[in-house]
Amino acid sequence: MSASATPPGHLGLTRKVVARYAGASHFARNFVRGKLLTDPASVAILRLAAARGGFGEVTDLGCGRGQVGLSLLLAGLATRVAGLDLDPGKIADADRAAAGLPARFAVADLCAAAVPAAETVLIFDVLLQLPAAAQQALLARMAAAARRRIVIRAFDPARGWRSTVGVAMERLGCRIRRDGSTFRPLPLDTLAAPLATAGFHISVTPCWGWTPLPNVMLVAERPCG
Repeated sequence: MSASATPPGHLGLTRKVVARYAGASHFARNFVRGKLLTDPASVAILRLAAARGGFGEVTDLGCGRGQVGLSLLLAGLATRVAGLDLDPGKIADADRAAAGLPARFAVADLCAAAVPAAETVLIFDVLLQLPAAAQQALLARMAAAARRRIVIRAFDPARGWRSTVGVAMERLGCRIRRDGSTFRPLPLDTLAAPLATAGFHISVTPCWGWTPLPNVMLVAERPCG
């Protein structure tokens, strides 16, 4: 089975997660379903968690509607989830979907918010939306909060044609949305440097799957023992 192939049980897990969004809008339910079924990171994070024997307590930064954290919980790959996101509507969807589960979600600005301590800290696609100085400051807070590992789905600006396509798509998206969002992907070495300084071991693997984008999974882990 390829690294991007859908693992056994993923469709059933997706149905369980999506069912928890029954009270959300039709758009939100379809968004959650689409992310879980088509975003390469959705499969990659579950595979990584399984390979590590679970992620323990998880902090999900820029959690959106919370589908990643709920997937980990329902798969038995996390013991507790704390999610932060700037969008109150998405946080409301996440809260409703998490009813009865060991999960909590809160509205927060990641430029300034404290990062809840956890075994595993996740952040997908959010860093590049922050000013460079704010990215560095958030990485430092993540390093202080993560007892075991940090997982970043990052945009690699040095992946040749993939980066060219990705930059064009991101800039077009910023113009279409007109929501004040920015696009400032830092070189992977720059992202990794403060984590390595804090004692983490760094690995980077492709996470673009079927897409033409230069997305990678940067995993920073503390040495065992």
